[in-house]
Amino acid sequence: METVFHYDVVVVGAGHAGCEAASAAARMGAKTCLVTMDMNKIAQMSCNPAVGGIAKGQIVREIDALGGQMGEVTDATAIQFRMLNRSKGPAMWSPRAQCDRARFITEWRHRLENTPNLNIWQDEVTEVIAEQGVVKGVRTIWGATLMARAVVITAGTFLRGLMHIGRKQVSGGRCAEPAAAFLTESINSLGIRSARMKTGTPVRIDKRSVHLDEMTVQPGETDYHRFSYISPMRPLPQLPCWTTDTNAEVHEVLRSGLADSPLYNGQIKSIGPRYCPSIETKLVTFPDRDHHPLFLEPEGVETNELYLNGFSSSLPMNVQIEALKRIPCFRDIVVYRPGYAIEYDFFDPTQLHHSLETKAVSGLFFAGQVNGTTGYEEAAGQGLMAGINAALKCAGSEPFVLHRDEAYIGVLIDDLVTKGVDEPYRMFTSRAEYRILLRQDNADIRLTPYAEKFGLATAERLQRFHAKKNKIGEIIDFCKQYPIKPNDINAFLEAVGTTPLQRGCKLFDLINRPQLSLLKLADVIAPFKEFLNAITSDAEETIEAAEIEMKYHGYIARERAMADKMQRLENIKIRGHFDYDSITQLSTEARQKLTSIDPETLAQASRIPGVSPSDISVLLVLMGR
Repeated sequence: METVFHYDVVVVGAGHAGCEAASAAARMGAKTCLVTMDMNKIAQMSCNPAVGGIAKGQIVREIDALGGQMGEVTDATAIQFRMLNRSKGPAMWSPRAQCDRARFITEWRHRLENTPNLNIWQDEVTEVIAEQGVVKGVRTIWGATLMARAVVITAGTFLRGLMHIGRKQVSGGRCAEPAAAFLTESINSLGIRSARMKTGTPVRIDKRSVHLDEMTVQPGETDYHRFSYISPMRPLPQLPCWTTDTNAEVHEVLRSGLADSPLYNGQIKSIGPRYCPSIETKLVTFPDRDHHPLFLEPEGVETNELYLNGFSSSLPMNVQIEALKRIPCFRDIVVYRPGYAIEYDFFDPTQLHHSLETKAVSGLFFAGQVNGTTGYEEAAGQGLMAGINAALKCAGSEPFVLHRDEAYIGVLIDDLVTKGVDEPYRMFTSRAEYRILLRQDNADIRLTPYAEKFGLATAERLQRFHAKKNKIGEIIDFCKQYPIKPNDINAFLEAVGTTPLQRGCKLFDLINRPQLSLLKLADVIAPFKEFLNAITSDAEETIEAAEIEMKYHGYIARERAMADKMQRLENIKIRGHFDYDSITQLSTEARQKLTSIDPETLAQASRIPGVSPSDISVLLVLMGR
């Protein structure tokens, strides 16, 4: 007899996207079920146990500001933290943390098991049930039917996953875990196209076999920076990482195995990530380089397992190990497992609305690597948005869409649904045209009001958010009003190497100078120091945010004006207004692309590759008529 369960939202897959989706939907009041093939691998960090990095760190801060969980889980399990790109402007600052892999899973599972409205079901989904273009639920391999008004697919690399080490091929979604063999076919039958992608992971090393004293130590940072706006400081011991380099001997051994590399013998036909290449790809792409950097990173506080960043590979295992032994510090190396590549199915993301709901099936959402992205952070950001929109769908509410000037998450999703992907998509700061607005320091100012609107912000978060926002305003107001006289400050200005004042000014005017900071000025301006000392909670973070707003106020205002100008095109809705094939004034490519993607707004149309400014002008004229 068939066993039937009834839910509002079913989330398929408990990776980083699935955890955020299920958590958000449940906390918004939707009765939710999270389906996973292994409850012991919830939020498993399949590759490096690290969160954040260039642009990815900004996404995690945005997830946290929206009421997601990744930032808090990362802070609770971090064993090394660094703020990357400090030598550049604050728009480029990106937090990154190495995490304890086992504790990361435990922390996420604890949070999910204690979330009201959320059940976890261990099983494999084999079929999406839909009738007349509307999702109805899913069926599992064990015969359970989970009926739902919204379904979120977050299957990661498990859809017909195939792993490669040399010429050896093994079916699986992750090392020692089975692939999901049937779900892709079910989704294809609904009229949704799929294709194949490839990613990979490096060798794992036993710490006891490494001569760490022959490597360069890379310590972490212990200042006030963290991922979540409400986390306490990191509770776990902070551990170092280590660096070394490959050499010519290593490259010679690796090249000897290229004939058996699945990347180059025709075994793998799908496209891998351009910006996280395997070591063999580096050798082929940069044949003149005689060394490449490697980073040895801990997997946890209580394990000897180390992750070798920079050595992703699918070469035969004997080649991987022999090559590593040619590096002096690895001469006695013992490995836990070799690196491998994995191929998997994904779905063309241009088949999605900006809400991440599929155009073909109402109530069916996709998030994470099934949309052609790579990275935990990109997956979690999509999962959070899909979970929010699934809950809104069940409530009969309008979808929630972030614009490109509001969040990196908005840039990510707009790029996916507008441009599609021809390789695994990874976020970079360069992808965001408004990155001065989208800094890691102000994600809460940008996005926490949405978390409040959807009921995803706790009372503690809201109290701290409003207090911080008010304090930033008070600091800026103080600086705009406080007068500075040359005689009181010039000796200090000359001492720090900046031009003395010829006439009086406001404190605000001094902040623009690169040699000065609010804390430095507070040391020589007693009333200002007294004022700052009155800020008792999150003082450093609040002061930093206020200083950035003042130092870069001109750039911020200019970028805000540019974003507002583009917003006028975002407000021009065009979906359903045109039969593009009949508009002969458009180029042939534009007609094809516009028909395929069916953009929501004129601004989205302008971002479609192959749609020229003249095509946009044609549409503007027709809209005027």
